[in-house]
Amino acid sequence: MPEPADSSRSAEPAALADAPVILGDVPGSFPRSVLAERHPALIRKVRDAFPYGPERQRALDALLKNSAEGVMEPLGARARDHGQWEVWGGREYFGRSWYEVPFLWSESYFYRQLLDAVGYFEPGPWQGVDPFRPFKLAELDTPGADGELAALDGLAGRPAAEQEEALLLGSLWGNRADLGFRLAATDDDAAPDSQLVVNDSESLRSLFAGGTLCVVADNSGRELVPDLLLIDHLLRGRRVERAVLHVKPYPYYVSDATTADGIDALRRLTAASGAAGAAGHRLWSAMTDGRLAVRAHPFSCAPLPYADMPDDLRRDFAEADVTVMKGDLNYRRLVGDRHYPATTPFATTTAYFPGPVAALRTLKSDVVVGLDPRTETALVAAQEQRWRTGGTHALIQVRR
Repeated sequence: MPEPADSSRSAEPAALADAPVILGDVPGSFPRSVLAERHPALIRKVRDAFPYGPERQRALDALLKNSAEGVMEPLGARARDHGQWEVWGGREYFGRSWYEVPFLWSESYFYRQLLDAVGYFEPGPWQGVDPFRPFKLAELDTPGADGELAALDGLAGRPAAEQEEALLLGSLWGNRADLGFRLAATDDDAAPDSQLVVNDSESLRSLFAGGTLCVVADNSGRELVPDLLLIDHLLRGRRVERAVLHVKPYPYYVSDATTADGIDALRRLTAASGAAGAAGHRLWSAMTDGRLAVRAHPFSCAPLPYADMPDDLRRDFAEADVTVMKGDLNYRRLVGDRHYPATTPFATTTAYFPGPVAALRTLKSDVVVGLDPRTETALVAAQEQRWRTGGTHALIQVRR
């Protein structure tokens, strides 16, 4: 296993370190609502999804109580990653309230503790059973998913550049599962410009120049399918020669994609008719011949920014012609989960990254950088209080 990153050593520019780290201790804040409301609700949902026995039920009850009222506790000494979480920050944070440590850290550690509670890593009948799998699979088998895949047929006759733009927007807005390809399939259904707070799509597409593409996946199900279809388009048109899909090594943040989730999405595509099915079969072949590779690095589940990534992962990204970071969590880790001024340049917060990098993200948390001052002023003037966290706005940002 690669050496864990040293949480005391950060490549973050000194000027950015002055921006306060986002915590969960502010009443009424988005992080507070996640820790105090979303996490307890998730524990109850997981309990209801599986017939866990008394031992697992007690462990879930204990986590529910501890995360609401207690302090963060170390993993058991027998946990395989006990030492890694110590290095990742546990030495500093264990014994403190969940609300008083960096939100990125406490939120990430909650999911690791949830896996402990359900016995995911422990030898026994529940080992390796994804507690979020029912929710993930349900998204793939819906009329909405069928409609999104059928919409792909309408793109087939369009010029390649229009197809690429449509698929890029499909990948961007995949977090809003009710939209999918319908956002990009026709001009009438395109996402309003006002919802894209930054749009560097032309700059991103100019980086698809026949080399290696890294895609750091976000969510599974109906949100991963558009990512795969974009990869298929780029491989098929020789816009890239090779793609590497980074997924999580174990279940994380409910819907984050693992290798198993990627295969589920691929099977969903191959079972479809028309253009979607053809894309699925091409992607399957691309995986078998190595043009599409999958990576599941341990740091993908780290509670740290990518500025602290270990050297082997840094080398992987350095070898890519462009790395595309998908989704909100990856954005927080890419730029740092801090209260930056919204006009802080994206290039400044990503200066450490070892190659060209892009972010495709719908806004679902407080952090955002790279806004034009006029854009920020307009959003504030419109009194859209939830534009940062409601998933109603999105961005495509690029640092070459």
